[in-house]
Amino acid sequence: MNILTTGILGILLAILLMPRAVADDLWLHPACHPLPSKELGPFVRLADGAILAVRDSRVLVSRDEGASWDSWPLLPDGPDIKVSSEGALLRTRSGVLILAFMNMNEQDWRWNSEKHDADPGTRLPTYAMRSLDDGRTWQDLHKLHDEWTGCVRDMIQTREGEVVFTSMMLLNNPGRHSVLTYVSDDEGANWTRSNIIDLGGNGHHGGATESTIEQLEDGRIWQLIRTNWDRFWEAFSEDGGRSWRVIRPSSIDASSAPGLLKRLESGRLMLVWNRLYPEGKREYPRTGGDREWSEVPACNHREELSVAFSEDDGKTWTTPVVLARQPGAWLSYPYVLEAQPGELWITTMQGDVRVMVRELDLLAK
Repeated sequence: MNILTTGILGILLAILLMPRAVADDLWLHPACHPLPSKELGPFVRLADGAILAVRDSRVLVSRDEGASWDSWPLLPDGPDIKVSSEGALLRTRSGVLILAFMNMNEQDWRWNSEKHDADPGTRLPTYAMRSLDDGRTWQDLHKLHDEWTGCVRDMIQTREGEVVFTSMMLLNNPGRHSVLTYVSDDEGANWTRSNIIDLGGNGHHGGATESTIEQLEDGRIWQLIRTNWDRFWEAFSEDGGRSWRVIRPSSIDASSAPGLLKRLESGRLMLVWNRLYPEGKREYPRTGGDREWSEVPACNHREELSVAFSEDDGKTWTTPVVLARQPGAWLSYPYVLEAQPGELWITTMQGDVRVMVRELDLLAK
């Protein structure tokens, strides 16, 4: 039996999967400008113009566009909460802040390599809570499920005013991941769970994982799901994220890494992701195929972070642009803040991408 904490497991896998022993220097697209700090995000813009993020057990606020940050305890008199670095943060149109996350202080990772499954007691719960005063105080803390959550990635408010965020749930017999969404029609006071999207598979990185969502012009919600099958799978909801009925492979090739969809002020859809292979290449070392990482050999290319735009709700995309490149390193798990119309802050949880870039500069030929 091989039982590892999630931190040790992640470190070992990262070491084993690094394509090169020593990473090259980070290359950035010439249109990129470094952000003034290393804070990760996700970020939201407050009514007074400040920028807010949450890190671990503290709220961070910058009033000088990220150059410096004030902070205070997230829940000074509340439960023992440590917010995961993979979380989702939204400020609704009425000004309510909603935070969805895993509580790292409750994690208990018990993967059994002999069974290719998680033993009883494996847990990392999904939570959500909200603030009515721009992050000074927080309320309506909900534990939404207790099962192991691999990631909480994305949150949107629909045109109808409902809030939807993506989460995950580890399944058993065999061990694999699934994705689901939570919906609130009262700005985070209460939540409804969707059906589970289970694509099968086996392994501690097998199955359906780490999805991103955005609302289409026709009102449907579009979900892009990380898989080990060389492309995103897609799902569509016609009832605001409460159910997912159309589930199929998408036309977007992708590494086994999450993407991020975002509707920009221009109306365009933006996708930030790790493409299947490095630009100009047709192969990359694979991991898995032994039901441990996954049931099939998966491409974990994360040495490049790419961006593409769509003018027609994802039917067609501009030629992908490599935003950042670092052979020997991982540049993945992106967050995007449109700090001003057309001004994009892009950061990554894996890697040191902390850049501002203008939408039109990436669209320029």
